[in-house]
Amino acid sequence: MIHSLLDLAPVSEGQTAANALANTLDLARHAEALGYHRYWLAEHHNMPGIASAATSVVIGHVAAGTSTIRVGAGGIMLSNHAPLVIAEQFGTLATLFPGRIDLGLGRAPGTDMATARALRRNMTNTDQFPNDVVELLNYMGPVDESARVRAFPGQDTNVPVWILGSSLYGAQLAAYLGLPYAFASHFAPALLEDAADTYRSTFRASKWLDAPYFMMAAGLCAAETDAEAEYLRSSQVLAFARLRSGRPGRLPPPQHDLTEVSALDRQGVEEALSCAAVGSKATVRDQLAALIARFKPDEMLLTGMIHDHAARLHSFTLGAQAMRELA
Repeated sequence: MIHSLLDLAPVSEGQTAANALANTLDLARHAEALGYHRYWLAEHHNMPGIASAATSVVIGHVAAGTSTIRVGAGGIMLSNHAPLVIAEQFGTLATLFPGRIDLGLGRAPGTDMATARALRRNMTNTDQFPNDVVELLNYMGPVDESARVRAFPGQDTNVPVWILGSSLYGAQLAAYLGLPYAFASHFAPALLEDAADTYRSTFRASKWLDAPYFMMAAGLCAAETDAEAEYLRSSQVLAFARLRSGRPGRLPPPQHDLTEVSALDRQGVEEALSCAAVGSKATVRDQLAALIARFKPDEMLLTGMIHDHAARLHSFTLGAQAMRELA
């Protein structure tokens, strides 16, 4: 089973964005040595606890500091950008790091509506996402001398494009266009099974892909014992609860006492983060095996935020070991 890593470049309390970006490169090198296939970064804005807002810049930083692992976006929120700009950015990345760049595309803004307005300047109720995806594919496809607008660099780089989603919309679009599909089950697992079935059953072969290719994301928090892993995971539980209540911040240290989060909020957070493997290596291996057996992904995308960088490195080490044992 191919396994990859999604990083949000978390900024822990007591640290800075510079620390977070240094940790991201360190983790990417670690992931490369451990055999992870891809290292993806995500676009989020106006969030003090995430340092990957300028996603293409961070991808370049990671790709320059590694040598073999694929590096990409999981994803770029295309509603925030002109397709030509993204084609130029990722065409440049693919030119600098040939054969190593991926481009995952999301439809949501990746932020609140006030920030979305600041990003886009112009708001429209018309859903341009499908048209924007096709426009972007054309910019990075074979050279078309007759086209009035072309991406330089970009044309003929054929950067692999993925559709990302947490609903049936992305599954339907990925199937219709014949593109690989990644589901954001690490924070929105409710429609995972339906989305996977929809994608596989309606997929149409294309010049990009002969058969459906489905990747699911899962949270990971691994440690020497189940109890230690649950304790380390409390940082992400608390951060996610604060985000859902409109109080985004830096990643807090782990806590035994989570009374700050009401029982109702805790239930919602646990449901949102339920597609996860948390525990010792043996526990994580069994939980990942159950997810793979149930949803049958072609690839697993593991992600997880832990306050202490060394503990996070160890978590992804145990995760890679568990995936190798499953293989």
